[in-house]
Amino acid sequence: MKAEKCKGFTDLTPDDMRAFRYVEDTFRDCCLGWGYDEIRTPTLEYLYLFTSAGTLTPNMLGKVYSFLDWDGWSGERVVLKPDGTIPTARFYISNNKSGLARLFYVTNLFMFEETGKKSREKWQCGVELIGVNSALSDIELLSLSLDVLRQLGLSDIRIKLSHAGLIKALLDSLELSSEEKNNIFSRILEGDSAALDIVKMDKPETVEALNLLLGLKGKTSGFLKNVKALSSKRLANISEPLDNFICIVEKLEKLGVDYRIDLASGKGFEYYTGLIFHLLIGQNVIGGGGRYDALIPQMGGQATPAAGFAIYMDQLMKLIEPESLAELDSNKILVRIETDAMEEGFNLAEILRDFGYIVVMQLEDKQETDYGWKLEVVSKGLKFALTNIAGGETTKTDDACDILKLLGCTEDVA
Repeated sequence: MKAEKCKGFTDLTPDDMRAFRYVEDTFRDCCLGWGYDEIRTPTLEYLYLFTSAGTLTPNMLGKVYSFLDWDGWSGERVVLKPDGTIPTARFYISNNKSGLARLFYVTNLFMFEETGKKSREKWQCGVELIGVNSALSDIELLSLSLDVLRQLGLSDIRIKLSHAGLIKALLDSLELSSEEKNNIFSRILEGDSAALDIVKMDKPETVEALNLLLGLKGKTSGFLKNVKALSSKRLANISEPLDNFICIVEKLEKLGVDYRIDLASGKGFEYYTGLIFHLLIGQNVIGGGGRYDALIPQMGGQATPAAGFAIYMDQLMKLIEPESLAELDSNKILVRIETDAMEEGFNLAEILRDFGYIVVMQLEDKQETDYGWKLEVVSKGLKFALTNIAGGETTKTDDACDILKLLGCTEDVA
């Protein structure tokens, strides 16, 4: 019998985990610095949370891992969570939260992929800002996501903006059934431009307005204002979401944030109601988010506005520069201890760990390369020899305090 892993699932190697923790720690530090609190929701959630009206698209629901969780003679159907926002909304409701909540999490998500060649498990860093609906709160989320990426040392970040409220208003202007509108909206969010073509053919009287709005690709609030002037008479119901969109991008411009409007850019969630944004580096979509004011009441909670974003760890880990991880090596010390010097060696190793160093005992006589320092502890002659691996300099001493000073440990040691 072969020892094989499941199709679509990936082992994370030690090198992968170094990048994983680097992303996770940077994300956590940024969120804490912006005043967000960390939560963790279960891997299993009840299926009905994801089948409520306006949560996941039918296409996404068809890919969830679902099974019965037996309880005696009966059971409730559960899923391996395919999304991080819905469990957070459930957390907010079930813990009787009300008002403003700033929450973040790191979690794995599961979505079936039929070929098994693509990932069925993905890791995500997510943020939810619940209890307020304003342009400022949308901008806070977008700014926080950019802060995380910049702290990771990433550049050339592109931002695509869309607006679910504007798309829904456009569809409301057409004489379609609720089922037809939901189906088309889902297809638009999944990037299916053919869905728009079908609408245009069936409703020729709105061709010009739809071409103008659903084909939005521009860069300024002035561009949106021109669109409003040209379309508002024919599509009066777009005024409110379009004004909201204009308000947000005007504020982004004042902050010097570069963006591109692409209304039908796709890749969103059915529960989105307002601004949608996507973060890209090159052709890689590395994150995104949006406003979902209707989700919490649809799940049984009080009317509560909310918005959030996620950054995709699987994508980010591939983009982290080796130099960023190499900095971690400078904090690692390889220690070789002679048997007769174990007490001195272990005592010094413990002190170094207290100062934040990673101290690894050398167990084999082979060349080690991913360390910043090498420390030898012997029983005869000068007890300690510290080598800076990058520079090659070695210092020998009989006083452990000298080693601590060389490493920048300035506190007094008894």
